[in-house]
Amino acid sequence: MDWSIIDVLSWALILIGGFSVIAGAIGVLRFPDVYTRMHAASITDTLGAGTIIAGLILQAGLTLVSAKLFLILIFIFFTSPTSSFALAHAALSSGIKPLLDKGLLKDDKENLK
Repeated sequence: MDWSIIDVLSWALILIGGFSVIAGAIGVLRFPDVYTRMHAASITDTLGAGTIIAGLILQAGLTLVSAKLFLILIFIFFTSPTSSFALAHAALSSGIKPLLDKGLLKDDKENLK
């Protein structure tokens, strides 16, 4: 087989992105509250999709497809953190409190002191 460096690098990026998406999905299922789940989903969206799209750009070469993929990548990098911030702000504004260590709410931890 004749593997070029671009092929190896692109498949490495795609595999890293796939691993990141799987790890983020496990985090969304296992984390205890809204904020930590949102963090896992945000990282999955940005890092996982970003590395997969970067690998696809390398696979596509210098074509119109790679230009479109690059625009999608830029769109994801701008909108994902913004939407995660907006969701966290909305959750905090609606009264959902973050859990602290050992499952205590912030108010409960202050009452223990």
